[in-house]
Amino acid sequence: RGLPPGNLSDCPNGSRWVMDTFNECAQDGWDMASVVLGLVSILCFAAASFPQFYQACRTGIMDQALSIYFLLGWLGGDLLNLVGSFLADQLPLQVYTAIYYVLADLVMLSLYCYYKVKNRGGGFAALINAAFVFLSLGTVSTVSFLGRGAVVVQDPAAFKVRSLLSARMDELGSKPFTRSEIIGFTIGSVSSVLYLCSRVPQIYTNYKRKSTTGVSYSLFALVMLGNLLYGLSVLLKNPEPGQGEGNYVLHHLPWLVGSLGVLSLDVVISFQFLAYQRGRPGTREERDALLGEQGDS
Repeated sequence: RGLPPGNLSDCPNGSRWVMDTFNECAQDGWDMASVVLGLVSILCFAAASFPQFYQACRTGIMDQALSIYFLLGWLGGDLLNLVGSFLADQLPLQVYTAIYYVLADLVMLSLYCYYKVKNRGGGFAALINAAFVFLSLGTVSTVSFLGRGAVVVQDPAAFKVRSLLSARMDELGSKPFTRSEIIGFTIGSVSSVLYLCSRVPQIYTNYKRKSTTGVSYSLFALVMLGNLLYGLSVLLKNPEPGQGEGNYVLHHLPWLVGSLGVLSLDVVISFQFLAYQRGRPGTREERDALLGEQGDS
């Protein structure tokens, strides 16, 4: 995979530990700041699910508080990143992180299904239909990409964070995208759309309930911080030698749009937390009310 660990021949002024760990050339303070911000954003994303796990166990109304489309859209985006990490032959750290994200999403989805069964004892039609739609789209997309042939990237893989798949960065100036770049760009774009679309059902669910009880704000706060730090890490990174700034931004456009777009929608959810915080019923009262409504229907 590009330069062997410790070989700085193409990056004479670069940091050795960054090269050994990420196969990334960090030659000055801007590059190092980009790497550090990227690492912190990984930690934010990795820790984001745990507050929601606790909130789900504490309130017992996760199936009412979270939209199934929010969870499936998030899972779909992470699955595409995982598929892309294999297609781009990325570094083990990036692959393992992508696997962790998918596993955390599956745990979240399992908790949702558990409380769905516990609180309702049925009513799986919407859940099954939603899962079928997302799995069908994911399967078609994956088969389409795999049908083009997996291109093994032999150059250093760029260091990415939540969106672990990236286009190769060795194309200079305004040269056209390579085949592997097109695959990476396409998968990155689709995953960004899934991340963006996942927020809309959750915003509607909060609006419909006029409450955010059962939803952990720490989940969205950590994701917002992670997306902000990720966007900054991309913008602080120096372009490759001979690569224009416009071309550099173009190569990272799907991930920038995805991270900053999701950040803006999470700000909307933050305002919902503020708007519905006053006078909201306690956890037990809301749960009894929800179960009472289900019993009457």
